[in-house]
Amino acid sequence: MTALPLAGIKVVEIAQNLAGPFAGEILARLGADVVKVERPDGGDDARGWGPPFLADLSPVFHAANTNKRSITLDLRDPAAVAWLIEYVEGADVLVQNLRPGVIGELGLGPETLLAKNPRLVYCSLWTFGTSGPLRLRPGYEPMVQAFAGLMMVNGEEGGPPMRMGTSVLDSGTGMWAAIGVLAALVERQRTGRGSIVDTSLFETGLGWLANHFASYRISGNPPLRHRTGSSRLVVFQGFETKNGPVIIAAANDRLFVKLAVALGRPDWATDPRFATNALRQEHKAALIPEIETIMLTRTKGEWVDLLEEAGVPCAPIHTFLEVLAHPQTAATGMIQKVPELDLELMGLPISFDGERPPLRGRAPRLGEHNQEIRGGGTP
Repeated sequence: MTALPLAGIKVVEIAQNLAGPFAGEILARLGADVVKVERPDGGDDARGWGPPFLADLSPVFHAANTNKRSITLDLRDPAAVAWLIEYVEGADVLVQNLRPGVIGELGLGPETLLAKNPRLVYCSLWTFGTSGPLRLRPGYEPMVQAFAGLMMVNGEEGGPPMRMGTSVLDSGTGMWAAIGVLAALVERQRTGRGSIVDTSLFETGLGWLANHFASYRISGNPPLRHRTGSSRLVVFQGFETKNGPVIIAAANDRLFVKLAVALGRPDWATDPRFATNALRQEHKAALIPEIETIMLTRTKGEWVDLLEEAGVPCAPIHTFLEVLAHPQTAATGMIQKVPELDLELMGLPISFDGERPPLRGRAPRLGEHNQEIRGGGTP
């Protein structure tokens, strides 16, 4: 790869925690020059989200801020704001996720900056969006997972609400922001003008409910919780074996016939109760317990071998350490070495002409690039 796709694109990031920095991280790993603007008194709060720490930085900060440069500015100082406005005149993109209302109060809203730089792509990440009664409310991942209903479609029917185990809203909103920025840059090539891109954690949460919502609008029934299973497909869930769980994904009637034979129950293939997915859903309470009993007769390795041989999609349900140790993980090249540090991080899940964008630099120390970017005489 001679040059990364966003080489030459200049991004100013006024963001902290995870969603905004993750958007900047995607752009940085794609080759953009991302300058992170931080408070002089401690910078991005995520710097301190530990233990553990490496080089005095938390894991979250390392993972969301490689390849960037850091400057410090006191945005309560009008001279610092004036310097930043002038600096942004030479930028292609601004990414911000300050507390709702603050960016405008600072004089750094989109109207001001686009008036100075009409080619600017101005991207904001909010908690609840730009309109509605909650538009000014700040928030974090778990409260929006709760508010958006995600916790109540996760887990087991009748059980307590369950938070999803990764920051799906922060990461997802960062992805939507990056996608929006890329689309706006393409549009700028056509029109010569920048634009305003907005996204939010709540909108991302609603977006992740798309399939549930479509089913609800058609059936009138709100979604049920299915642990590892599906509200639409049978058999499509995890089962315990002698030594750990396996997930079976018999997603159509042909695969169910193969599964029935592999489980030693070829009679199910002609059983009128199980002839179609809709009928299997109707008789799920009779079918699933029988499969659970059969699956306990072998180990997960034995079942994976047997089911794969029969052509039934399946996989062991790995622990965190098991997936890291799997040769497929190594083969993808997703785990990348951080320059200058004894640290590995996950790479960007995309390749160009067979090459994954490399990690070009570690996460910056607070204000590390003040002299390089601002010079000695700036405010």
